[in-house]
Amino acid sequence: MDEFMQAAIEEAEQGLAEGGVPIGSVLVYEGKIIGRGHNQRQQKHSAILHGEMSALENAGRQPARVYRQSVIYTTLSPCPMCSGAIRLYQIPRVIIGENQTFLGDEDLLKSAGIELEVLQNQRCIQLMQDFINANPEMWNEDIGE
Repeated sequence: MDEFMQAAIEEAEQGLAEGGVPIGSVLVYEGKIIGRGHNQRQQKHSAILHGEMSALENAGRQPARVYRQSVIYTTLSPCPMCSGAIRLYQIPRVIIGENQTFLGDEDLLKSAGIELEVLQNQRCIQLMQDFINANPEMWNEDIGE
């Protein structure tokens, strides 16, 4: 498995261990992780700290050219908010762990010319299936239902 998806999975597992939703993400520039994060809505009582948003926040402020030459890895298909941030910063490529348990706004990303690769990684799928089964209320809140 790709080392960057593995890092995103480790972030997801950390989020789960903290009592949150197991979604992780890393932002990669020139072959190095410059930002990593996981969903922290429950842990920090945040309205916006999804995995991708957390990774972007932890990358700090970057020049526009850095985002335009980066790849973001996420264990789950990006929701509309995270897809909007990816579009805003013109990140050209998104590697998605899985989109079976939740299909995010992939059409929006594709319409902006962003390259998507969906891995259907079994660990990503299992993390989400187990979490959703055990915590349906928390999951529904997280996706805005």
